[in-house]
Amino acid sequence: MANVIDDETIDYVGILAELELSDEEKEQAKGDMSRMLDYIDKLNELDTTGIEPMSHAFAVSNVMREDLVTNGDGSEATLANAPEKTDDTFIVPKTTIS
Repeated sequence: MANVIDDETIDYVGILAELELSDEEKEQAKGDMSRMLDYIDKLNELDTTGIEPMSHAFAVSNVMREDLVTNGDGSEATLANAPEKTDDTFIVPKTTIS
């Protein structure tokens, strides 16, 4: 089945793609689009019953693991280095904007 693309379709696609095509480029695009549609028609002739649709060529699975804290937050070790501290916070000098 030969798909024929007319000038109006090429002009519309050019507008959508924001392309300015010369007359020679339009003719080439018409031929290219026609061949693509012919190939799609050929693919539609294939018997795909019993074949599940797929989104990737290879099986994709998400690997999940339990989200467990193994090393803690290290706050005690960090606060051990502080020159001044209160409970679980640093004490720092007050800053003023001049």
